[in-house]
Amino acid sequence: MNIGFIPIDNRPVCCTLPLQIASVDESIKLFMPKREWLGNLEKYADTDKIFEWLSTLPKMDAFIVSLDTIAFGGLISSRRSSDSYEQIKSKIEKFKSLIKADKIYAFSSIMRISNNNINQEEKEYWSEYGKKIFEYSFNLDKNGMTETDIPEEILEDYLSTRERNFEINKIYLDWQKEGFFDTLVFSKDDCAEFGMNVREAKELQKLGGFVKTGADEIPLTLLARAIKKDLTVNPIFLEPYSKNLISNYEDVSVEKSVLGQLDLAEIKISNNANTDLYINNFKSNQGEIVMKIPTEPFSGIWETPKKPYMIADVRFANGGDNKLVGQFKPFDENFYGYSGWNTSANTLGSLICGAKVKYNAEKYNDRNFKKLQLIRLLDDWAYQANVRQKLEKPDSEMCKKLMKPFEEKAFELVGMRAEISYSFPWNRLFEVEIEFN
Repeated sequence: MNIGFIPIDNRPVCCTLPLQIASVDESIKLFMPKREWLGNLEKYADTDKIFEWLSTLPKMDAFIVSLDTIAFGGLISSRRSSDSYEQIKSKIEKFKSLIKADKIYAFSSIMRISNNNINQEEKEYWSEYGKKIFEYSFNLDKNGMTETDIPEEILEDYLSTRERNFEINKIYLDWQKEGFFDTLVFSKDDCAEFGMNVREAKELQKLGGFVKTGADEIPLTLLARAIKKDLTVNPIFLEPYSKNLISNYEDVSVEKSVLGQLDLAEIKISNNANTDLYINNFKSNQGEIVMKIPTEPFSGIWETPKKPYMIADVRFANGGDNKLVGQFKPFDENFYGYSGWNTSANTLGSLICGAKVKYNAEKYNDRNFKKLQLIRLLDDWAYQANVRQKLEKPDSEMCKKLMKPFEEKAFELVGMRAEISYSFPWNRLFEVEIEFN
């Protein structure tokens, strides 16, 4: 199966994780633009290069597209780009004329509104006015209030950027109605109860659009959807009485997040399924180690299941649960994956994609599956839940030293050893790149 894939940007979870998942089935050939053409924290994607690449491709069986990369140069660029509506419209129309695939699965973001004064992924003025813009947006949607002391030129720039992005999303919706997309998803992340992004989501839904909480994992969920083969699972919540609670950075319950990801991936649900999806959910609130938000860790007894299973570790955002992972025994042939990456939606989308690929693999590669699981354990559990807190700045050598004892545990669980190196592609601690030497 030939699948085209245009990521959101060049982060490991966006760019290399899809390749790692696809490599589990050697019958899947994933076509992806060169990594250096994709956007990062500081530069936009080179859409001219991507368009040249598109023009050379044979017709794909399926194509997964992050439309923000095409329109704005990436997810972060979608909030920063100063291109006009007409410039963006011209670019996406060129893309439409170049892409060749039996089925196109695409997603576009609804511009987020983060509740902080951190401008690392926003325009420069966010460092001073980010929280005020969030409050303005919240109060405007909730009460119709427009009073604010945000300078007029800053508010005007912000509102015009939002309006431009929203109008571009409406163009995609028109394409959907023409039958251009097999599946089109509008994503919303960092959601509050009220806000201009919430209002836009409702408007897109009224116009017939499909809106989903999440972001970075959606291309992976769409990759799972593109694999038109069956998988049925039985979701099992380790805290069954708390599955109605809402995760950090999301606006739906953990249960709805699970059901939504499975539905988008076209994975069926049944109590009699031969594959179990275990969700290590939280009792009262989702913890977050790096933000020093505590929660009660897993307090039960983990016993290795006797039939195929996978584990979504969402008790903490941005890191696995040491109490759960500490009870794991070496994985056997029934193991279909572990994930504890970032938000609950991120964890679920990446996990079920890998499981669906393995379950339906025509040319299964066990070594590549083990490599995938090593990276997830070392990133989601070892680094995010443990080592990241001990680093003062991105330092590959110190990271390698601190990761060593966790490597031994991961090697034991997966049943494979490797020489591994660590780097920080965006020069920040939020993401680490794990490579096999």
